[in-house]
Order: sequence, then structure tokens, then C-alpha cells
Amino acid sequence: MKNSVAKKVLSVTALSCLFFGSSVGASNTDYVSASEKTEDVKNVIFMVGDGMGPAYTTGYRYFKDDQSTVEMEDTAFDPYLVGMQSVYSADPFHDGGEDDEKENIPDSAATATSMSSGVKTYNGAIAVDMEQKNTKTVLEEAKEKGMSTGLVSTSQINHATPAAFGTHDVSRHNYDAIADDYYDDMINGEHKVDVLLGGGTDYFERDDRDLTKEFKKDGYDYVTTTKELTKTKDEQILGLFAPVGLDKAIDRPEEQPSLEQMTETALDALKENEDGFFLMVEGSQIDWSGHDNDVVAAMSEMEDFEKAFQKVIEFAKQDEETLVVTTADHSTGGLTVGANGPYKWDPDVIKAAKKTPDYMAKQIVEEGKDIEATLSENIEFDVTEEELASVKEAFENAKEDEKVTEVDNAIESIFNERSGTGWTTSGHTGVDVPVYAYGPASDMFAGHIDNTDNAKNIFKILGASDNESGAPLAETNTNYPTGMLVGTIIAGAGALLLFRRKNVKA
Repeated sequence: MKNSVAKKVLSVTALSCLFFGSSVGASNTDYVSASEKTEDVKNVIFMVGDGMGPAYTTGYRYFKDDQSTVEMEDTAFDPYLVGMQSVYSADPFHDGGEDDEKENIPDSAATATSMSSGVKTYNGAIAVDMEQKNTKTVLEEAKEKGMSTGLVSTSQINHATPAAFGTHDVSRHNYDAIADDYYDDMINGEHKVDVLLGGGTDYFERDDRDLTKEFKKDGYDYVTTTKELTKTKDEQILGLFAPVGLDKAIDRPEEQPSLEQMTETALDALKENEDGFFLMVEGSQIDWSGHDNDVVAAMSEMEDFEKAFQKVIEFAKQDEETLVVTTADHSTGGLTVGANGPYKWDPDVIKAAKKTPDYMAKQIVEEGKDIEATLSENIEFDVTEEELASVKEAFENAKEDEKVTEVDNAIESIFNERSGTGWTTSGHTGVDVPVYAYGPASDMFAGHIDNTDNAKNIFKILGASDNESGAPLAETNTNYPTGMLVGTIIAGAGALLLFRRKNVKA
């Protein structure tokens, strides 16, 4: 009899833990019924630090640290960390023809499509699936709901990440066609994106077509300098501030705006819509710095992105109806905080740079500036004879069309070796990346999620049905330990009652 009772108690306990473990997890993510969370979201701001893997956010914390104190201070990002996300693409399963190389590490196009549309796709795809059919994006869903929309980027605005939110193309390299798509592809007779800010005049002002004139004809304010940007009061803006991408933040001239300034202008324009807005902001050149293995540029771009992030958080705290999600699409360069044995990473070396190595290399090669004088003017530590010789050797021995690159590499090596910075690749890596969130429904992005869950969650917040978003709205984060605890408590209470009942009968 005692064994029978024990078996019943164990069965009740197990079932209770299983049931409540899964149900509480689902309740906390609210994918079945999210109304109490999503109804408070009026605006959605999605920020992407392109290439900003964990080593970048860690390195930036070292970079910003007050070294006179024992404690390492938080960056602006740290208080809002909610989890990590996986970033893999479906490229190994894509039939790209005979010469197609199957890549299981993603590019920015595939990851941006996952975050904008909630689907896995091949590397190079701009909001199209494995069959190259258009995938609906969260920006398009927002526009259909009557919300205002915006894209802000420090790359050309038709680069992979912004393009995958506002356009569709089988290849990220079709820059002219992507630029055309911003104008030609309408929703309910309106342009999909109300605010476009970044670089890219080469793609919008072409011999075959001048998109800037077409946008102006349709009522957009076209701005090309920081001064024009800060003066505009329009709710529809096309801002192009460079032929391709903007200069690196530390090199950027005054006529090119910071990411913070572009973000602030976008917020001012979009917030006028009573139905809310969707805004995607990308710190594009964190990634470009990683490809170049340039730690000076990387920390400069991280700072530029952090300032924009702070502006967004400030807006969201005042507004109280804005969800902010900030993440990366992948990590770039295999950055390591420490290299070659010593247990030391010296950010003061990086802070000593007034300009990026790329800027210095162009001054030397393209402007004919003296090597020693250029280094002395732009670096606040004394360059050794050996370091100076390495730059001169690169200049003298490189082929003419490779001089800028080789001189750049030599100067970058000075900063990498002195600071203890390591790099494993000039490409991307496949590591999980951090997720930061603030505002109503922010806990939907907590825990370990996949990059497709960003779009799935935002579609849910925007009120899209499963067939509208083109992908099922699955639960992402888990909270089984809490549910197990609740189940155990309930099971324990049930067991006590069961024993009491047995004793009464006896």
C-alpha cells in the first residue's frame, strides 16, 4: 500500500513539474497570448551593431573603464543585456550552382533577412527565402499598419542590413536595383520607408536615374550635410552624406553626421505619427573595422554606436511606449581581448590614435605626406624606429595598387601588437552574439534565442497573424526552472492532502 501511494505521489510530482515547467515558460514569453505585453508597445526600435560580437562589447568595456578604480564600470549597453542569439544561415542547403561554396558561417544579408523576416536563407539574400521568393519584413508590416518607418546606417543605405528591412533582391551586390526598390516598391500607394539616412549618393544619383530628384518630387526633404540634417523638420527625409559609406567615426568630417545625430533626426520625424513607428538603426562599420583587423576603428565605431544607443534609450524612457532591441548580426574578425601570451590588453594604446590607420595610410600614399610626420601627427605615443621601418618597408615594397592596404596593415599592426589585440580572420565568425532590450515586451527577447525570433516577436507585437509574417510565431526563451518550482510546490501540496486522506481512511 505504501509503495502504491509513493508511486502516485511521484507521478503527480512529475506531471506537475512537466506541466507547469512548460506552461510557465510559455506564459513568461507570451507567444500564445501576448496581448498584455504587446498592447503597450507603440514604437519599435531595432538596433544592429554589425559585426559586434561578445569580444567587441567586452573590449569596449575595457576601453571605457576608469583604470583608477578596482571595479570595471558598465558601458551603456550592459544594464540592458537580456540574452544571446544564434546567427547561422541556411547557406549550406542553398543550391547556388556549380561554383557555389556552401558556407555555414553567415553574412550580413542572410542574418538581416532572418532578423527582418523570421526566416533562414542563403548568404547574400536580401529579404528573399531559399527559393528566392520575397519574404515579408517587419518594416513592411509596420507600414501596412499605418506606422511610420525609418532606416539609419553608417554604410550606404542600400547595404545588406538596411536593404533586408526595406527591399528585396536575390543578391546583396545589386546595389542600384536595391536603391531603386526603395522608391519603386510601394505599400498602399506609399513609399515603404519614410526616413532613409546614411551613405550612398553613388547609387541614388546615377547617369541612368536620379532617385534623389524622384524622392524630392514626392515630397521628401533631401539633405546631404550635418547642417541640413539638423535643420530639417520634415516627416519624410532622404539623407545621403557620402558617395558610399560614411567615414569612420574618428575620421568623420563635420559635414558628415554621427550615428547619434542621424538617429535623433529620425526619431524627431517618426514620432509625429500617432500610430507609432518602426526604426532600424545600424552601426555598420564595426563590421568593416573587424574585416580590416583595425582595433582603433573598431573602438571608435563602438563609441559611435553607444551614443546612438543612449539616445534611443533616453527616448524610450521618456516615451514609455517604445520597445528597444539591440543586437549584432554576427561577429567579425575573430577579435580577441589579449593575444600572444601576456595577460594584458592595453586600451591606452588605442586611445592614443587621433585617426584610424586607414586615414594615415591614405595621407601617406594618396596625399604624398611624409611617413614619420604623419605618424607623429596622428599618434600620441612615440613610434619606435622598428615600427617606423615597418611602415616604410610596406610603402616601398608594395605594388602601386596595394600600397594603401599594405601601409594600412603595417600601421594597424603597431596598434594590435602594442595593445595586445588579436584577430583570427578577416571574415566573419559564427559565435552567438549578445541581445539587449528595454521597454514593454522586452522580456520576449530574453534567454537564448535565434536571430529569426527577433522578427517573429516583432511580428507578434505588431499584431501580424502567422500567415502574414510567413513563419510560425514560436516561443523563444525558456523559463523551465521557475515552472518546475511551481510544479513541485503544487505537487507537494497534493501529496500532503493525499497522505492525510490515507491516514483518515486508516
